[in-house]
Amino acid sequence: MASFIGTTVEYYDFFIYGTAAALVFPKLFFPDVSSSIGILLSFATFGVGFLARPFGGIVFGHFGDRVGRKQMLVISLVGMGVATMLMGLLPTYAQIGVAAPILLTLLRLVQGFAVGGEWGGATLMAVEHAPQAKKGFFGSFSQMGAPAGTSIATLAFFAVSQLSDEQFLSWGWRLPFLFSAVLIIIGLFIRLSVTESPDFAAVKERAEVVRMPIAEAFRKHWKEILLVAGTYLSQGVFAYICMAYLVSYGTTVAGISRTSALAGVFVAGLVAVVLYPVFGSLSDTFGRKTMYLLGAVLMGAVIAPAFALINTGNPWLFMLAQVMIFGIAMAPAAGVTGSLFTMIFDADVRYSGVSTGYTLSQLCGSAFAPTIAAALYTSTGSSDAIVTYLLIVSAISIISVIFLPGGWGRKGAARHLLQDQATTAPPTSSATTASALHTKADEVRVGD
Repeated sequence: MASFIGTTVEYYDFFIYGTAAALVFPKLFFPDVSSSIGILLSFATFGVGFLARPFGGIVFGHFGDRVGRKQMLVISLVGMGVATMLMGLLPTYAQIGVAAPILLTLLRLVQGFAVGGEWGGATLMAVEHAPQAKKGFFGSFSQMGAPAGTSIATLAFFAVSQLSDEQFLSWGWRLPFLFSAVLIIIGLFIRLSVTESPDFAAVKERAEVVRMPIAEAFRKHWKEILLVAGTYLSQGVFAYICMAYLVSYGTTVAGISRTSALAGVFVAGLVAVVLYPVFGSLSDTFGRKTMYLLGAVLMGAVIAPAFALINTGNPWLFMLAQVMIFGIAMAPAAGVTGSLFTMIFDADVRYSGVSTGYTLSQLCGSAFAPTIAAALYTSTGSSDAIVTYLLIVSAISIISVIFLPGGWGRKGAARHLLQDQATTAPPTSSATTASALHTKADEVRVGD
């Protein structure tokens, strides 16, 4: 629950920026350009935050593998919260000129740096505390923070969107940013009460703490880091297309009201929160790679029908399209992401390995996905180019997950369990026991 609530707060902060980038920032921070260029510039500042993510992943991963997971999660939460509240107090272009978008971009960089270390640490805390046979179920809770944060952020903007346009653009848009202060206090209270990860405690007790975790992670797991980045690519791109770009597309192209567009994202987020732990639990029985591949295939399969529904301009069909993509198709992959990626890396470099692969994918894919989508539509005047772009992204993830370490189906789940028991055995375990577990894992591999 600490991982879930913490990531919910973090992603609330991160996602309200995406909603504001679609609805507010083009008018208040880029008023001297056309509406289409304003949207492009606004989404560009949205993408800038991802440039800082890999650096955040490296720094937080380094200290998370050396000092501990818990302390890094507290620091990331405070950093994100302070940057978000300052955004809510930021003067607009009309008040301070070009300094306004510059300050907005700098605060976005702080957000990106903080969230770069958030996901990996929260996921590790959940999975490393989990019982051996429930890694997938527990790992889904940190993942649930993303759609939960999206839903709360959307609900916050839905509430202030009931104001008149003048009130909304004058001061109403600031309220969701300032509300972050309340969520930060709740998140800190819960995170400070949680004990350190038992896997990290075991590494520390065995005196196996690595001096340079990021270097060691690349030395031992460079292929896995790249495959994690490729595997996550479609999930990250699709999430930010749904959360940010489709809100803009629905209101400016399909003619859907701002309220209806936000309602679609909100409902899709709720469906995702319910389904993530379902697929996380199923992965403990049927295998994590199997569940992730299912999600990657579904994302590619539903994107063309979803855009067809959106292009009708019907708000109910827009909501259905969002649920199809963000709520249902992504769920099998997102529900197992935490446990799948965590169990690929050794405990002594796990924070660094997971965070680096995840943030690298965010930088290459999620960062400018809304910008790319907006540019494709501006240049072609059709959603077909966006659909093609998303199909290519899906294909990359499908190929990557196939080459990830681990088996398929029930045997794959059993193999992951045995390997985790071998690599995270407590210090008192005998070498013979660990060797036996590795041998059994090899037998399962042969059986696959």
